[in-house]
Amino acid sequence: MDVLCLGILIADMFASPIDSLPAAGELRVLERYLLSAGGCAANTAACLRRLGRDVAVIGKVGDDLFGEFVVQDLQRLGIDSSAVRRSATDPTATTYIINVKGEDRRYLHCMGANADFSLADIDLSALEGAQALYLGGYMLMPGVSPWDVARLFGEAQRRGLITVLDVVIGAGTPASLQWVEPVLPHTNLFLPNDDEAKALTGRTNPAEQAEVLARINPDCTIAITAGRRGALVRRRSQVLRAEGYRVSSIDESGAGDAFAAGFITGMLERWPLEQTLQFASAVGASCTRALGCTAGVFQLHEALAFVAENRLQMTIGT
Repeated sequence: MDVLCLGILIADMFASPIDSLPAAGELRVLERYLLSAGGCAANTAACLRRLGRDVAVIGKVGDDLFGEFVVQDLQRLGIDSSAVRRSATDPTATTYIINVKGEDRRYLHCMGANADFSLADIDLSALEGAQALYLGGYMLMPGVSPWDVARLFGEAQRRGLITVLDVVIGAGTPASLQWVEPVLPHTNLFLPNDDEAKALTGRTNPAEQAEVLARINPDCTIAITAGRRGALVRRRSQVLRAEGYRVSSIDESGAGDAFAAGFITGMLERWPLEQTLQFASAVGASCTRALGCTAGVFQLHEALAFVAENRLQMTIGT
């Protein structure tokens, strides 16, 4: 197994883009709905599969029809779902995503079985033979504490795995630097977006956000994404700023997870930081070309060809 993707699992239902929200009592006809396995763990795993990696998912769903669908959808994508657990108390997490043309997405979310997940659900033998451990949706799983993650990441690093941390900070989610301070010393790659980095550090400038986070672990690669505005990456004293690739965008859902999959691929391949950022940016941009979190994502040969044919504006500093 190349990568273990641990974290939130969700049954995602996407509405195709509409011109405006319906008024109270109004029926609006859509072109289509899309139901897919989602959440950071599933999305990143699916993108890694499209990039040619062998992947397993660890998480929790409900003992219900949505849970059965999530497991079957993961299997359909060629992802090992044998470590997905069933909650006896909570339904499968579900999100309804509303796309209005020209506006950011709107979400209705049920936390479900992700609230019932803890690191006690993980068999550490799953780490054997893997090259990387990704945790996605951290801070949206109340049963997972910073000290739990620090111990898990420490164990993974002792076994030679690359450790990757991705957070989700939403409504009602407490956010402070204390949530990542115990974890970052055991983290090789940290992937917040600029809003999440602001919530953690109190800073609005991505360079300042990265500086605050790098003080905790200077050797951790900090990659702060900003959607269409690109990304900033800091590793030790090296800082790269990249604009976003321009593609015909339909739905930006999952672009951050696709970026994560691209960046993990570059780290596994031991590419230079600049090459890794170009590749991750291309994979992230490709995600937005179709409805849902994974259908538009490049396969490996497509991503390599896109990077070779399209120049990414990038500045390199210290």
